[in-house]
Amino acid sequence: MALLTRGRGEPPSVQRDPEARMTVIEHLEALRRALIISIAAWTVCTIVAWFFSSEALSLLIHRAGLNNVVFLGPTGAFLLRFKVALYLGIVAAAPIIFWQLWWFVSPGLYRHEKRIVVPLIAATSFFFLLGVSFALFALPLFMRVLTSFAPPELHFLPVGDDLLAFVLALVIAFGVVFEMPVILWTLGMLRIISTRWLYKNHAYWIVGLGLLANVMTPGLDPLTPLIVFIPLVLFWEGTALLLKVSGR
Repeated sequence: MALLTRGRGEPPSVQRDPEARMTVIEHLEALRRALIISIAAWTVCTIVAWFFSSEALSLLIHRAGLNNVVFLGPTGAFLLRFKVALYLGIVAAAPIIFWQLWWFVSPGLYRHEKRIVVPLIAATSFFFLLGVSFALFALPLFMRVLTSFAPPELHFLPVGDDLLAFVLALVIAFGVVFEMPVILWTLGMLRIISTRWLYKNHAYWIVGLGLLANVMTPGLDPLTPLIVFIPLVLFWEGTALLLKVSGR
């Protein structure tokens, strides 16, 4: 069973790696191995992150432009630190998780396609962490714009769980969206898309990225969406150029 299907008429010069022929049981064993390693990496990183969770929470509160944050129960402070450690753990373990994901997918690739797996692991980790960093960089702007909608008689009382949930959603959104170059590059290298198709639909991509930037960013001002739109366009243009240079 292959994870990436191909047509039956494969050229004689392109052969699959003999190790790619795996039974269903072998696929399940590979999945179990990938899950165990990913969870183990997440657990270890979470334990290490616990010792820095208090400082990380304080940094997050100050980064959001808040003087203090409240918790609503006796266990609130502990659970808040624990969630911070969990989120830091998954960010720290992201390279290992991506490595296991690509390792699990690799049996479905041709032998010559497996050469791009290691660069893809590095690129996936880099762009995810870049998206996380970008989200934290833009956090003060998001907080300032969102809280500005409140009328004068309405006061903002930041609750730790709500703040953490908001930051997590922001981080995941940026982390996933910033994977666009990796996705486009992978599809191009697998010849699922081409630079001709990308440039043919260039206008639609620009409009789509503009709409995505507006959905991801709050506020009515034109500056906030530009903070997201410009990197997305640069990623798209850079990936399309690399694919063109690669002959895809």
